[in-house]
Amino acid sequence: MSDLTPPPPVDAALRGLCPRCGAPGLFAGFLRFASRCRGCDLDYDGFNVGDGAAAFLILIIGAIVSVLAIVVELSVSPPWWVHVILWLPLTIGLTIVSLRFAKGLLLALEYRNAAREGRIIKP
Repeated sequence: MSDLTPPPPVDAALRGLCPRCGAPGLFAGFLRFASRCRGCDLDYDGFNVGDGAAAFLILIIGAIVSVLAIVVELSVSPPWWVHVILWLPLTIGLTIVSLRFAKGLLLALEYRNAAREGRIIKP
């Protein structure tokens, strides 16, 4: 295990670092987590990031793109196919690019706050 302090969650998400030791290798692919940390052997499979990141991003990016599409429609009034060419690739691209950061951030925050599924603390 490394003597380094854990990186901040945003830094871990941006750089793909382990939330415990800061070793690189949080992701095995572009959007797929590695199964374990190579530095401290933290089990990434035990975290439940799920579809939370995608749901947040779709709502946020959808709202932004919708406002932009309305502004373009009201100011320029382009044909419908211009909207398809502009907004469809932009929406898909923004979602995919920001999904890696969002998933990494959720995993890092789940580790930092010791959040686990199904834990009930009895008084």
